[in-house]
Amino acid sequence: MSQTVDRALSILPLLAEGPADLGGVAERLDVHKSTALRLLRTLAEHGLVYRQEDGRYRLGSRLFALAAQAVEHLDVRGIAHPHLVRLGETCGHTVHLAVHEEGEVVYLDKVDSRYPVRMYSRVGKTVPMTVAAVAKLILADLPEPERRAVAERLDYPRYTPRSTPDAAAYLKELARVREQGWATDLGGHEESINCVAAPVRGADGRVVAALSVSAPNVVVSADDLLSLLPLVRRTADAVSREYAGTPEPGGTVSGSPVPGGTVSGSPVPGGTVSGSPVPGAPVAASETPNKEA
Repeated sequence: MSQTVDRALSILPLLAEGPADLGGVAERLDVHKSTALRLLRTLAEHGLVYRQEDGRYRLGSRLFALAAQAVEHLDVRGIAHPHLVRLGETCGHTVHLAVHEEGEVVYLDKVDSRYPVRMYSRVGKTVPMTVAAVAKLILADLPEPERRAVAERLDYPRYTPRSTPDAAAYLKELARVREQGWATDLGGHEESINCVAAPVRGADGRVVAALSVSAPNVVVSADDLLSLLPLVRRTADAVSREYAGTPEPGGTVSGSPVPGGTVSGSPVPGGTVSGSPVPGAPVAASETPNKEA
């Protein structure tokens, strides 16, 4: 990057901290005032900065308009889909992507399991808000007053003995999910289905979607599914980085966000990149329609 462009771009995060005068900008950039003025004038011509009546400069409205336009055209499904496919190929189980729309959490994308025993779910279908792992992640990210209001207006069907019983229990679980940064549904919607999920975050750190891996316990035990959590979280982090446009620390391995390698030097249980199945073979040779988790 040329020095001039680098200096000009360095002004934007500086002004994001608040308005600054010419001397302050020049001092922060370690340049002469004449150089700082030339850069500021160029940015102002493009609407990226604005000179106030008091002589200080702030970020311009054009910058906010560009940011809003970029966010509007971000396609989280298009960004996430290749990652979901690779995750599905690695672990062999059903992978979902879900988002919050008009007060509901809905499936935006799905990659089917390689096993004959599969889950009954479809893109566009709403998820059970009080038990689904993806819903817990999305709702846990809401501000506390909004989170409480949502919890108090929900019904709490007892799908199984493990279903969330009431708003108080749900708020307690959402607080735990918010703190730990991941969620599970271990037989809460259907006793035979387990699920682990991780959040996809935007540039502001807010949750924009959640992705999950789900499987019937006739295919894989709950413990083995939970052992895939590091892999699920790495995939969600990779989608987040691409969605937010932030660089990936340490680079990638052949462009894959889920290399199926190690976490702190230990192999990720439950799957390999060679496509070998996770422990636990299916017991049926025909598809069994199960509820989504």
